[in-house]
Amino acid sequence: MSSTDMVDPTTQDDAAQPSGEADKQVHYLDEGYLVDFLTDRPIKDTPKEQVRQRIVRVLFHEYQFAPEDMELDFVVQVNTENGKRRKKIDIAIFASGSEHTADSLRRVVVTNREPKRGKNVIKLRTYDQMKSEMAFVQDLLGDEDYPERAWGLWTDNVDFFFVEKETNRWGAEFHERSDWPLSDGTLGSGQVVSAQQLRRAEPEMLKITFRRCHNYVHGNEGMAKDAAFWQFLYLLFAKMYDERAVRNGSSRRFYASMSEPYDDDGRRAIRQRILDLFEDVKNRYADSGLFRGNDEITLSDRALAFIVSELAPYDLGLTDIDAKGLAYQELVGTNLRGDRGQYFTPRGAVKLMIDILDPQEDETVLDPTCGTGGFLHATLTHLHHKMQDEDGSRGLPDSPEQAERYRDRLRKYADGHLFGADFDPSLVRATAMNIMTLADTPGRVFHMDSLAFPKGHLQGVAGASTSIPLAKDRRDGVVDVLLTNPPFGADIPVNDESVLANFREGVARSWSRDRKTGKLVASPNLPSSMAPEQLFVQRAIEWVKPGGRLGIVLPNGILSNPGPADEGIRQFILQECWVLASVELPVETFIVEADVNILTTLLFLKRKTLDEKINAKLNGEVSYPVFMAVAEKVGFDRRGNELYKRAPNGDVITESFEETEYITIGGTRRTRTVKRSRPVIDNDLPVIAQKYWEFRARHPIPGFDSRDVGRAEA
Repeated sequence: MSSTDMVDPTTQDDAAQPSGEADKQVHYLDEGYLVDFLTDRPIKDTPKEQVRQRIVRVLFHEYQFAPEDMELDFVVQVNTENGKRRKKIDIAIFASGSEHTADSLRRVVVTNREPKRGKNVIKLRTYDQMKSEMAFVQDLLGDEDYPERAWGLWTDNVDFFFVEKETNRWGAEFHERSDWPLSDGTLGSGQVVSAQQLRRAEPEMLKITFRRCHNYVHGNEGMAKDAAFWQFLYLLFAKMYDERAVRNGSSRRFYASMSEPYDDDGRRAIRQRILDLFEDVKNRYADSGLFRGNDEITLSDRALAFIVSELAPYDLGLTDIDAKGLAYQELVGTNLRGDRGQYFTPRGAVKLMIDILDPQEDETVLDPTCGTGGFLHATLTHLHHKMQDEDGSRGLPDSPEQAERYRDRLRKYADGHLFGADFDPSLVRATAMNIMTLADTPGRVFHMDSLAFPKGHLQGVAGASTSIPLAKDRRDGVVDVLLTNPPFGADIPVNDESVLANFREGVARSWSRDRKTGKLVASPNLPSSMAPEQLFVQRAIEWVKPGGRLGIVLPNGILSNPGPADEGIRQFILQECWVLASVELPVETFIVEADVNILTTLLFLKRKTLDEKINAKLNGEVSYPVFMAVAEKVGFDRRGNELYKRAPNGDVITESFEETEYITIGGTRRTRTVKRSRPVIDNDLPVIAQKYWEFRARHPIPGFDSRDVGRAEA
């Protein structure tokens, strides 16, 4: 390994574009402005506007309202005690294709700025506590003179209150509802039950919904944070199980009519349906270890009705796989972040590792320290995108037929080729549920100590021994791609000799330098403890078959410290593997998402075959180029604020993009694409992935097979 290519993604990004192409696409946004979704023009950035723009996107993506049927700040006449007054509607929704007039107004949305988040959970308010705000919504809806202006919504991105107006000969009555109909009115009167039309979730809204459900239980029920989390996961799992049963011909049970959550009889009916459903879920997965005998839904009728009414309208099977994964990972990471080095891998780093290792549908993937399943989720997402590419539908919503076909393929893959393991039983359960959200199966996740494997007392050892045996004899490995972010740090040393014994012929040795030759030599004095990341380097390599690929997150010291201990580990790596790439990450990467102040490197390796190792011993090591990059920006600063690319004068650079949805207009389903602009996130990681494959096309290393070259040329 004698030469390296250093990549500066900042300078090479623009160079990669054809001459003049960048100028055609670049637009600029003044400080203090954002892009209005409806008009694609700059609009002043305020906390309230941020909420309003998010809701407009939801109205398009979830409720299927065409942008031209919405208008911001529409003025109507409102009757007050002092006569008629003009009031602005934050978002006005009109009859499809009609002129924007008071007569064609159908729905009104009132938005407010999002309340500041403190350390404690935000307690959600009730409809009764929102009397003045809801009175304003009712004023905007008007009286019996406007019978078709029937639906209203008030939200601050934390609380969501829907109201339906019913008119009769005696006037107008207003009723609290848990939701409102899609744009074509398929939900009817608000008393719809199991036949209601479900909708795809918009990514940001699904995260908000998950957070609202958890916060409701934690803040309104007085339940401990972790207990609230598991109660929510039980219901989420029941929701997905119910969707699968409905697809197989059963009647829907996970639903709430628009009025059920607001009276005692309705809440009791919801509880009975959900408890029966959860018993079926536990029986179905009794042998999987996902549920324990004492797992129960202990929520009050009110809380249970709230969560069911929040989750029920979504079709999680049709919801984009990225949206589900992001929402789930955010909630799980917040609740299960551990104190034994379980630093959850930031999403950007996970995606970069997947993009570089590029797992295929016929390859086995393993994460032996899976945490909440970030790498496994990203693998399924990666394969889902490949399936969309086969159909030429990337960027389009999956049709029901496509969703079913992709789900079947992902289920087959997860059951046969996707494996995870973790020492923490809570993380094992969380990962299995994560896989379930994407592939309709809990997959193969084992509760075990990966460093002690194939020994150990935990229940997952037996299953893992037959599914993912170690490849110590250099021939029997079954893992094609291994991705892992092991726990690391001197404060969590491994000092159990029964574990260290597995590594005495590899990295668990003391090293010194021969004074005459300068070479490292093994010392007879064996170390009594090792940092876990040092041992995981060897364990990861042992699991991968010869020719297989692996990516591992490591603290920078193990790759750069001059001491003989870390140098001995680097020597072991070079002896066993080809080095594909090394990518250094900035400290912001782990500070924001894992609350860990540490510099890390992503190391990518390809395990040598036995013949390649013998050849190196006989003829010496082969010299080959190695891809190396240093990421300076990852899209956010140390406080988690998004970073945008800027022009020399400081203006934010924006880019054009397209968003497509299926919108039902007049009973006809149509594909609707809108062109919009957005600020360009300042993130080096996607550029690094692109540069890696350009580099690999120029510099194939020994053992790089034809499929790898094909990926590089794609």
